[in-house]
Amino acid sequence: MLRGAVVDVWVATASDDGAPYLVPLSLAWIDERAVIAVRSNSATARDLRDRPNARLGLGPTRNVVMMDAVRERELAATVDEALGTVYAVQADWDPRQSPGFVLFVLRPIRVQAWREANEIAGRDLMREGRWLV
Repeated sequence: MLRGAVVDVWVATASDDGAPYLVPLSLAWIDERAVIAVRSNSATARDLRDRPNARLGLGPTRNVVMMDAVRERELAATVDEALGTVYAVQADWDPRQSPGFVLFVLRPIRVQAWREANEIAGRDLMREGRWLV
């Protein structure tokens, strides 16, 4: 899905009381999964531990990809050497060099993309974890 240049993404999570939290992060796309790195004590990490769902927004307003994803696993950035290396290459920074970072592997369950209002009807690219295109 994502290849080449570094990809920045907006990641939205929610706390147990439903309060939303939105943060910009670097994204790696590894084995059909979105991988993000965050500080282990951040609101995003806390929210993903408490509630497995996240929404990711990629790209500018007129060429946006929205991804609903579920937390598949969390691991210290230093635990999985192969995952850490691929993340570092794609994100153009290495969270293994910064103490206290964890990686969250997120499995997409819905992906939508559109540019203009006339594309809204066909925007679903993935639904219930299955690619439609």
